[in-house]
Amino acid sequence: MNSTRQTTLRDEQSEFGAARAAEKAACAKQNALARHTVAGHALDAADCEYLLQMLGLDAASISADGLARE
Repeated sequence: MNSTRQTTLRDEQSEFGAARAAEKAACAKQNALARHTVAGHALDAADCEYLLQMLGLDAASISADGLARE
C-alpha cells in the first residue's frame, strides 16, 4: 500500500471518529433533555422511572432535581 492510500485511510478514520464523537455527545444531550422533560411531567418518582424505562433511558442517571448527572 502506498503512502497516499495510507494517509487517506488515516484521514477517513479520523473523520469517522470525530463524527462518532459528535453523535455520541448529541445523543447524550438529547437523552439528558428527555430525562429532564420526563422528570418535570411525571406524577411521582415511580411514574418517572416507568416513563424513562418506556423510553429506554436510565433512571439511575437522574438526580432528585430532575437533572441528568454525568
